Amino acid sequence: MPVLVGTASASDEAFRPLLFVLALAGSMLIHAGTNLATDFFDFTDGVQPRATLGGVIRGGLISAKAVHWAAIACFLAGAACGLAIVAATGWPVLAAGFASVLAGYFYAASPIAYGRRGLGEVMVFAFMGVLMVMASAYVQVERLTWESFYASLPVGLLVANILHANNLRDIENDRARGKVTIAGIVGRPAADRVLYALTLAAFGVVAITAAIEAVPVSALLALAGMPAAIASFRLLNERESAALNPLVRGTAMLHLQFGLLLALGLLLNLYI
Repeated sequence: MPVLVGTASASDEAFRPLLFVLALAGSMLIHAGTNLATDFFDFTDGVQPRATLGGVIRGGLISAKAVHWAAIACFLAGAACGLAIVAATGWPVLAAGFASVLAGYFYAASPIAYGRRGLGEVMVFAFMGVLMVMASAYVQVERLTWESFYASLPVGLLVANILHANNLRDIENDRARGKVTIAGIVGRPAADRVLYALTLAAFGVVAITAAIEAVPVSALLALAGMPAAIASFRLLNERESAALNPLVRGTAMLHLQFGLLLALGLLLNLYI
């Protein structure tokens, strides 16, 4: 979604399909590398044994070492996509890609492990929201634009919202293992209010930036995602960790729906 929104924000000036595909592939590979590395370090450090691959590793179906190497392979493949883009657009993309790989690996890796120090949502907002959207726009027009910056804000908020929902579900597990998250610090119901705030802020940013003409008025199409937001709010009625799994999926689906609508709204500006 960040790559799609960033590309759509630059669509009135140019569209370079090969660079779009490379940016999309590179971002997905870095994201996959981040998830694999996080599962590896969470398993080996005993921070979150319910991590995606934790049970598979414990069951002997795959080794922890293999997961680690898979993460590195994804990062290298993502870097290769980035280098191909750099050849066409220059060093700023190299800087963004290098920073993204480091941020992905050290989400859970020592000595930084910022995802365990209450900084997960902040960094996800910055890297998978602002940086990724603006870098995707830069790939198309080879300059930074205010429109891509404003479009990046709601995207970043909703990506952070997915992580917050995950941490909200895992409050007890994380506290027991010394993992610090915003949800764990404030507890419930305050963590529920943070989720409300992140979600509503994303819609509010679109409304305000469209009102001041920082983004096209057609971007207001993203507001059609509000029913999905309300549906995710209802899932907060659950209290048991396992019962909150639908909340994590719901916030991910909200991000998907909102991103598609926002990208479509930005593209519609070409025909209005």
